[in-house]
Amino acid sequence: MRAQISLTIDGQNRTVTVDTRATLLDVLREQLGVTSPKKGCDHGQCGSCTVLLDGRRATLCLALAVANDGATIVTADGLADGDELHPIQQAFLARDGFQCGYCTPGQICSAVGMLDEMKAGAPSLVTADATAGIEPSAEEIRERMSGNLCRCGAYPNIVAAILEAGR
Repeated sequence: MRAQISLTIDGQNRTVTVDTRATLLDVLREQLGVTSPKKGCDHGQCGSCTVLLDGRRATLCLALAVANDGATIVTADGLADGDELHPIQQAFLARDGFQCGYCTPGQICSAVGMLDEMKAGAPSLVTADATAGIEPSAEEIRERMSGNLCRCGAYPNIVAAILEAGR
């Protein structure tokens, strides 16, 4: 069975006919040519397909396309403002927060979403006192980014980049 859906991807309105069983990740990559989100595990465990979906970080390999008709998706490619990189993107470059780069788009989108969650006061498992406001710390970042895996082991530089951008 097929259905037509509309999406706003990185500020661009797109309409596409999809198999009702297709994930958003497969629709973006295979039908729309949006390759920033990567297919890693296809089980929501590695975070390579993380984007901002309606303002919140989400793994697209677990999201059915038809269930997200009308959604707004921001990929790592859509974070920049023209030629000016997003502060997280700049920090990843400055702190060498990547090696092979495969997980980097998902890491960057997750970091942007994570910092937004912290600003909104959403506590994590390691938040000592959510009523006092949540400041970026290495412990908070490691806990909140634990769903994004880096096979190259660039974690120290990823944490340093997020700390820099979060200040």
